[in-house]
Amino acid sequence: MTAPGPAGPRRRLGAELRRLRVRSGMHLEQVARQVPCSTSKVSRLETGKGVPKPADVRRLMEIYRVESETERDMLMRLVRDGREHGWWEPYTEGIAPERFVLDLSGRYPALESEAVVVRSFDVSVLHGLLQTAEYARAVMRALLPQHSRYEIEQLVELRLMRQQALRRATAPLRYSAVLDEAVLSRLTGGAEVMAAQLGALLDVGELPGVSIRVLPFSAGVHRAHFGRFVILEFDDEVASDVAYAEGPAGDHYLESRSDVDLYKDVFADAAERSLDREASRALIARYASRIAPR
Repeated sequence: MTAPGPAGPRRRLGAELRRLRVRSGMHLEQVARQVPCSTSKVSRLETGKGVPKPADVRRLMEIYRVESETERDMLMRLVRDGREHGWWEPYTEGIAPERFVLDLSGRYPALESEAVVVRSFDVSVLHGLLQTAEYARAVMRALLPQHSRYEIEQLVELRLMRQQALRRATAPLRYSAVLDEAVLSRLTGGAEVMAAQLGALLDVGELPGVSIRVLPFSAGVHRAHFGRFVILEFDDEVASDVAYAEGPAGDHYLESRSDVDLYKDVFADAAERSLDREASRALIARYASRIAPR
């Protein structure tokens, strides 16, 4: 089974550093001048995007006048945990990044590993947590035509490893997916691959904590028509939930409460317009029967 990675400690450390800065009444620029470093470095530490260095955090504790040994020990423990390697890194090491593939960025699997709830809306292909190996391979080959067979296989294996979170014996990941009907009708990988994928989709939908709903063509235009997105929710009072969205300029990770709440509202609207569980399963089964090779 996969283990949580460094994303959680980095985000908690960042939230604590931001809290300390606000308490001290300082702006990013003031802190950066005293470290000294760039404002972007301080910002990256506060948003959990950078690998924390012990010397940097010690300097920040001096600036913020953190005198409590308990608080200092807690911050340094987060630094140590935030410097650990993620379980996913061997699968992506040496692979050239590609803008629209979730797995190539270490940030997405890092966040997903820490999440307790994932909600996804898809309009073209299934989310990685739902893909069979053959389906994932077809998607990767289409998205990464310049990558080697070995690299494709590494990324497919990473997707399969991520799916273990749905089957954990303790605290399995709670996952809710809304699929535009177009996902079912798109013949990804050919008839045989797609039929097997739809059959697997029905099986995954039986797992406790997993909900798969279909937004039918008959629902018409809806608020989620702009494209796929994912909401990652965390069991953490310090670190905020995250909305992940794709667009022409690349991947976007949104962490402000107003942005995340907007995506939660859009997801709720799509879910409300979707078929219920049994009707969704029936529609998936009809597509599987229709596509299956005779």
